Amino acid sequence: MTSINTQNYSIHFNDNCYSALNTHLKTANYSKLFVLVDSHTHRFCLPYFLAKVETHVVIEIIEIEAGEINKTIETCDGVWSALSELDADRKSLMINLGGGIITDLGGFVASTFKRGINFINVPTTLLAMVDASIGGKTGIDLGALKNQIGLINSSEMVLVDTYFLKTLPPLEIRSGFAEMLKYGLTHSKSYWEAVIKCYETNYDKLDDLIYKSIIIKKNVVEQDPFEDNIRKVLNFGHTLGHAIESYFLSNKNKTTLLHGEAIAIGMILACYLSKEHTSFSVKDCNTIKSILKSIYGHININEKDQNTIIELLKHDKKNEGGNVNFVLLKAIGEPKINCIVENYLIKKSFNFYNQ
Repeated sequence: MTSINTQNYSIHFNDNCYSALNTHLKTANYSKLFVLVDSHTHRFCLPYFLAKVETHVVIEIIEIEAGEINKTIETCDGVWSALSELDADRKSLMINLGGGIITDLGGFVASTFKRGINFINVPTTLLAMVDASIGGKTGIDLGALKNQIGLINSSEMVLVDTYFLKTLPPLEIRSGFAEMLKYGLTHSKSYWEAVIKCYETNYDKLDDLIYKSIIIKKNVVEQDPFEDNIRKVLNFGHTLGHAIESYFLSNKNKTTLLHGEAIAIGMILACYLSKEHTSFSVKDCNTIKSILKSIYGHININEKDQNTIIELLKHDKKNEGGNVNFVLLKAIGEPKINCIVENYLIKKSFNFYNQ
């Protein structure tokens, strides 16, 4: 696959990843390389990756614990301290080898250490390949609240090697599909249908759809790098989805949801709100609910859960002037941003989900 050039960096694929990386390392004159991994990618991805790297520069490995619960300022403090103890300087390079937690947190750590060192993202999950590693967003959670602390800063490059998908359990692949389905609902019906077919045919043509997903996100981000306007469409399903994810993460009586599982619920809720708010097709609303539930199953969200989740909406990053702003659909492929929705409709959307 041909490399994709954005305004600030390039995205390389499969075998091209390592020729691009090694050429960069030869010319950039880094003092030291740091590879950030979690306990999973340290074991399953790091040996393969290091075997592809050609450099005489010292490489240090920094490992953090896996899981959203570790995407915190305390983890950042540990990584900053490790960088300092290992004599990192402003000519050091951080390589983030992992899923969305690693690329988000690693990008944030690199962007703030000594007021900023270069970093490269090497996404190893489907979700990170099509979404988290692309677009320059970095950040961490504030308690259970998703991505409350962070900044937008571009990596030097992104290396998408789909070999790493072989290291993932099926649930992680399924989680990543939620972001691809989101692109379909907000970009085009044909792409929505192609992603569904890919999932149903055991990931046939997955590489091509990953490439297309990245193109979709790249085109949106280049129009609106700092999410002042059109980039908000990429948050379809995320307003309630993030609140649901935060609630299940912080509640000891609940099983933590993967990001894609929560976003799938959020997309069903957003489709119902679209039906009520923008006259989105009832047929499409019901069909989307049926398809997403067939992939992600049903999670019980009772009335008490709903009240807490709605309360968490006030922390959503898209809010302005005290209003909760939703991304809704006028039709598949026709999103509408900055939609204000009353709480009683949100309650009705949960009833729709639970039916």
